[in-house]
Amino acid sequence: MLDFFGFWLLVLAVAVTYGVTLFHLDVRPTTRVALLAISGAWIGLQVALAATGAFGRDFALDLPVIGIMVAFPLLAAGASALVSPGARRALLGIPLATILALNILRVFGAFFLLLAAAQAMAGPFPFSAGWGDVITGVAAAGLLLVPRLAAAPFAIAAWNVFGALDLLLAVALGTLSFNGYAFQLIHAGPGSDAIQTLPWSLIPTVLVPLYLILHAVVFARLRSGIRAGARARA
Repeated sequence: MLDFFGFWLLVLAVAVTYGVTLFHLDVRPTTRVALLAISGAWIGLQVALAATGAFGRDFALDLPVIGIMVAFPLLAAGASALVSPGARRALLGIPLATILALNILRVFGAFFLLLAAAQAMAGPFPFSAGWGDVITGVAAAGLLLVPRLAAAPFAIAAWNVFGALDLLLAVALGTLSFNGYAFQLIHAGPGSDAIQTLPWSLIPTVLVPLYLILHAVVFARLRSGIRAGARARA
């Protein structure tokens, strides 16, 4: 039952996060179509890998394959932003309100807590990922509802640091909780094994990279604001 509801919620979350993000990128229509095709291919690849059990095979347990799937989109986006002013401008142009609104969807991280209650997951991973996402999502909603907070750089910075660290910690704990993983450090029943299979594998391989990119955008905008303020005072 959890897998059924989780599947449809994750499909909705993936469609909304990627669709809204691409819509708000200041790029040419042809570039938008190309990015949509690349995103679709990436999502399709992750579905195929999980459906064939690739994340749970011996070769995948010798290397942090899911960790690589998280890192690759980050490296691609970072490299694009470094070498292309247009890519950098497009990313920095995503409205802060849009980023906050998309992060509200992270309240569905409560599914990690439900999976732990159903004994489908165990150890620190589901509780860290679950509560961390819920807090991040609720805080994002609070920032949107209180414009004074949303306009305060400190409040945005605190939320952004917490949200980004929540994702990074979840990736680390999840990877180290895989049963059979060559570098497994956490042994707790089923651990995070469920994250290797559909629909839950879509979280680290599809949603987490995009959310980390959005957190990086917020960090960059805060840094730009600090620099602009320093120049104004000089």
